[in-house]
Formats: sequence, structure tokens, C-alpha cells
Amino acid sequence: MTALSRSHDGLDITDETSVADCLGALEASYDLIFVTTGALQGAGRLPEKTMRAVSPVALMDQFRVNALGPMMVLKHAKRLLPRQSRATFAVLSARVGSIGDNQLGGWYSYRAAKAALNQLIHTSAIELARTHPQLACVALHPGTVQTEFTKDYQSRHATVSPQAAASNLISVIEGLSPADTGGFFDWAGKPVPW
Repeated sequence: MTALSRSHDGLDITDETSVADCLGALEASYDLIFVTTGALQGAGRLPEKTMRAVSPVALMDQFRVNALGPMMVLKHAKRLLPRQSRATFAVLSARVGSIGDNQLGGWYSYRAAKAALNQLIHTSAIELARTHPQLACVALHPGTVQTEFTKDYQSRHATVSPQAAASNLISVIEGLSPADTGGFFDWAGKPVPW
């Protein structure tokens, strides 16, 4: 297993040179690449409740972390994925990135960035199926995980511990097949609407 992070490895997913350098140093082939990055709040900005609160800076910060970053990892990790054997490329998305499931509005920047991530993964899956026919390239929703990040939202949603969330997602990943490529799945393996 190889783990890369900003704090230990200097991997800045919002900087393509950093991503290229960190991933370029790897030589092995990986049957699982799982991008577990994301941010709900950037630079102390809370998720927007109304469009009046949307700012260009907050919107772009969300896109950099939640869409651009995982896409740059996929772009530079493609060479590490086996072409003819089973493999998975997965990213953490969020149900609030679903356009079809949006019943509440709000959270403009985060929702838009996760929706963009979902589109990037779906589009990449189509391209990668041509060269990596055994790959499942997917977006995953972990549920509401009990962290400092989600403490203000836990009273409205069922929550799980970080360990349970990780175990749930690994179970979903283990159950994926190439037929699932381009999909968006929740922590129980159920499809999430686009």
C-alpha cells in the first residue's frame, strides 16, 4: 500500500506539478487508487445558504479541492493502472453533488464542485474503458462521517465513525466490476442519481 498526503509527502492536489511529481515517483501498478480528499469549508467560509453568499473565491476554492484535485490525480495516475486486469479508481464525492437528488438547495459551491467531480469521473470512465477494459472508475458517497468536519450537521443525519465509513467503502469497492465504471454509489453500494 502507498499512501500520499499533503502533510507527509507534500502532495498538493490543487497544483498539477505537485501531483505529477508525487505520482511520477511511483513505479508499481496499482489495482486500487482511492482519492479521499475533499473540503466542505474553505478558508473559514461556511457552505452558502443563499445565492447572496456565493463568492468567486469560495466557488473557485471548492472547485480546486473537490473537482480539479481528484481529476489531476486521475490524469497522472492513469499510467499506474493495469490495462488488462481488474482495478478500481475511486474518488470521494457526496450525495449533495447529485443534481437529481437536490431537494434543499443551498451549499452552492460545494454542490457544484462535487457535481463537476461526478461529471469528470463519468467522462473519464468512458475514455478509460477503451484502454482499461477491466477498470471501474467511480465516485463514492461515504454518508455522514463523525468528524470535526461534520459536527454541525450530525443532528440532521445518521452518522458513522470514520472506521465504519472506511470499511463500508472498501466493501463497496470490493464488489465493483467493470460494468460499474462511470457510476456514483453510496456507502451501501446503491447507485446515487446524477
